[in-house]
Amino acid sequence: MSKRILVIDDELDIRDVVCLSLEEFGGWQTGSAGSGREGIQAALAAPWDGILLDVSMPDMDGFEVVAQLRSQPKTQAVPVILLTAKVMSSDRDHPTALGIAGIIAKPFDPVTVWQEVAQILGWAI
Repeated sequence: MSKRILVIDDELDIRDVVCLSLEEFGGWQTGSAGSGREGIQAALAAPWDGILLDVSMPDMDGFEVVAQLRSQPKTQAVPVILLTAKVMSSDRDHPTALGIAGIIAKPFDPVTVWQEVAQILGWAI
Protein backbone atom coordinates (compact mmCIF):
# COMPACT_ATOMS: atom_id res chain seq x y z
CA MET A 1 0.00 0.00 0.00
CA SER A 2 1.22 3.46 -0.91
CA LYS A 3 2.51 5.82 1.76
CA ARG A 4 0.47 8.97 2.44
CA ILE A 5 2.26 12.26 3.07
CA LEU A 6 0.77 15.63 4.01
CA VAL A 7 2.67 18.72 2.82
CA ILE A 8 2.01 21.91 4.80
CA ASP A 9 3.51 25.07 3.32
CA ASP A 10 2.12 28.54 2.71
CA GLU A 11 3.85 28.75 -0.69
CA LEU A 12 1.74 27.07 -3.40
CA ASP A 13 4.74 26.52 -5.70
CA ILE A 14 6.64 24.67 -2.97
CA ARG A 15 3.62 22.49 -2.15
CA ASP A 16 3.12 21.66 -5.83
CA VAL A 17 6.78 20.78 -6.45
CA VAL A 18 7.08 18.63 -3.32
CA CYS A 19 3.79 16.81 -3.97
CA LEU A 20 4.76 16.17 -7.59
CA SER A 21 8.14 14.74 -6.56
CA LEU A 22 6.64 12.52 -3.87
CA GLU A 23 3.94 11.25 -6.23
CA GLU A 24 5.97 10.83 -9.43
CA PHE A 25 9.28 9.58 -8.03
CA GLY A 26 8.25 8.09 -4.68
CA GLY A 27 4.93 6.67 -5.85
CA TRP A 28 3.24 8.01 -2.73
CA GLN A 29 -0.10 9.72 -2.21
CA THR A 30 -0.04 13.33 -1.06
CA GLY A 31 -2.30 15.92 0.43
CA SER A 32 -1.52 19.57 0.96
CA ALA A 33 -2.44 22.50 3.15
CA GLY A 34 -1.60 26.18 2.77
CA SER A 35 -1.49 27.19 6.43
CA GLY A 36 -0.77 25.79 9.85
CA ARG A 37 -4.44 25.74 10.85
CA GLU A 38 -5.46 24.08 7.58
CA GLY A 39 -2.64 21.59 8.03
CA ILE A 40 -3.78 20.60 11.52
CA GLN A 41 -7.33 20.08 10.22
CA ALA A 42 -6.05 17.95 7.32
CA ALA A 43 -3.78 15.95 9.65
CA LEU A 44 -6.70 15.16 11.94
CA ALA A 45 -9.11 14.37 9.09
CA ALA A 46 -7.20 11.42 7.59
CA PRO A 47 -4.41 9.00 8.51
CA TRP A 48 -0.92 10.07 7.33
CA ASP A 49 2.38 8.21 7.25
CA GLY A 50 4.37 11.43 7.38
CA ILE A 51 4.07 15.22 7.35
CA LEU A 52 6.39 17.71 5.63
CA LEU A 53 6.01 21.03 7.39
CA ASP A 54 7.27 24.52 6.57
CA VAL A 55 8.65 26.36 9.58
CA SER A 56 7.91 29.96 8.52
CA MET A 57 4.21 30.51 7.89
CA PRO A 58 2.13 33.60 8.60
CA ASP A 59 -0.72 32.21 10.73
CA MET A 60 1.29 29.91 12.98
CA ASP A 61 4.84 28.69 12.62
CA GLY A 62 5.83 25.08 12.15
CA PHE A 63 6.84 24.64 15.79
CA GLU A 64 3.35 25.69 16.93
CA VAL A 65 1.84 23.24 14.43
CA VAL A 66 4.03 20.41 15.73
CA ALA A 67 3.07 21.20 19.33
CA GLN A 68 -0.62 20.98 18.42
CA LEU A 69 -0.11 17.77 16.41
CA ARG A 70 1.74 16.20 19.35
CA SER A 71 -1.14 17.08 21.70
CA GLN A 72 -3.68 15.09 19.62
CA PRO A 73 -3.89 11.28 19.95
CA LYS A 74 -4.57 10.89 16.20
CA THR A 75 -1.42 12.77 15.16
CA GLN A 76 1.02 12.50 18.06
CA ALA A 77 2.95 9.60 16.50
CA VAL A 78 2.98 10.82 12.86
CA PRO A 79 6.58 11.60 11.86
CA VAL A 80 7.16 15.26 10.94
CA ILE A 81 9.94 16.56 8.70
CA LEU A 82 10.59 20.29 8.72
CA LEU A 83 11.08 22.16 5.44
CA THR A 84 12.99 25.34 6.12
CA ALA A 85 15.23 27.92 4.51
CA LYS A 86 16.68 28.82 7.91
CA VAL A 87 18.74 25.90 9.16
CA MET A 88 21.22 26.88 11.84
CA SER A 89 23.13 24.58 14.13
CA SER A 90 20.99 25.78 17.06
CA ASP A 91 17.87 24.69 15.12
CA ARG A 92 19.11 21.11 15.06
CA ASP A 93 18.50 20.71 18.82
CA HIS A 94 15.05 22.35 18.95
CA PRO A 95 13.41 19.88 16.52
CA THR A 96 14.83 16.90 18.40
CA ALA A 97 13.17 18.12 21.59
CA LEU A 98 9.83 18.26 19.75
CA GLY A 99 10.25 14.80 18.27
CA ILE A 100 10.91 15.98 14.72
CA ALA A 101 12.07 13.18 12.42
CA GLY A 102 14.41 15.44 10.42
CA ILE A 103 15.00 18.64 8.50
CA ILE A 104 15.12 19.27 4.75
CA ALA A 105 16.70 22.59 3.84
CA LYS A 106 15.25 24.90 1.21
CA PRO A 107 16.14 25.18 -1.56
CA PHE A 108 15.95 21.44 -2.15
CA ASP A 109 16.35 19.37 -5.31
CA PRO A 110 12.83 18.50 -6.55
CA VAL A 111 14.15 15.36 -8.23
CA THR A 112 15.67 13.94 -5.04
CA VAL A 113 13.52 15.39 -2.23
CA TRP A 114 11.47 12.18 -2.14
CA GLN A 115 14.69 10.24 -1.44
CA GLU A 116 15.50 12.57 1.46
CA VAL A 117 12.04 11.93 2.88
CA ALA A 118 12.44 8.15 2.50
CA GLN A 119 15.88 8.23 4.13
CA ILE A 120 14.73 10.35 7.11
CA LEU A 121 11.68 8.14 7.69
CA GLY A 122 13.54 4.87 7.12
CA TRP A 123 11.39 3.84 4.17
CA ALA A 124 12.81 1.47 1.55
CA ILE A 125 13.37 3.09 -1.82
